[in-house]
Amino acid sequence: MASSSFSLYSTTLLVLLLALFSSLQCSIVASTEFEVGDLKGWVVPPSNDTDIYNIWASNKRFQIGDSIHFKYKKDSVMEVGKENYDDCNATQPTFFSNNGNTEFKLNHSGTFYFISGATGHCEKGQKMIVRVMIQDVHSKSSGYHVPVGVFQIVFVLAFVASYVI
Repeated sequence: MASSSFSLYSTTLLVLLLALFSSLQCSIVASTEFEVGDLKGWVVPPSNDTDIYNIWASNKRFQIGDSIHFKYKKDSVMEVGKENYDDCNATQPTFFSNNGNTEFKLNHSGTFYFISGATGHCEKGQKMIVRVMIQDVHSKSSGYHVPVGVFQIVFVLAFVASYVI
């Protein structure tokens, strides 16, 4: 009889543990680094393809935490506001780099505007708009899940074990 009782508790514990682990959604939210312009890098586009960077960016799905990587020579990259982007005005950047190998972290949803700071480059089409998606924490399709910590799992397992045993 004691063997039957132990078997019932073991089976109950096993079922509860399986139910617990199958209902937990543990995931790692990975960020992506995008190479601006792919192999071309951040250069003055050909005169017949001045929208090359906006076409490139519109084909990507940027998320919070991603970064964009600019590779260039004898140039610079600036983040500016919409008006400065439209006017190719490089006098008030919110971000500036000219090291030839710039990584920019997309730390919030919304629209980012980038231009070259080299004289005349923006006017020739070396500018780009990046739109970062809003993350919907309620949607499973958003790719965002709240990770479950090891402490939480151990606590639940200890609670279930103390109840069953």
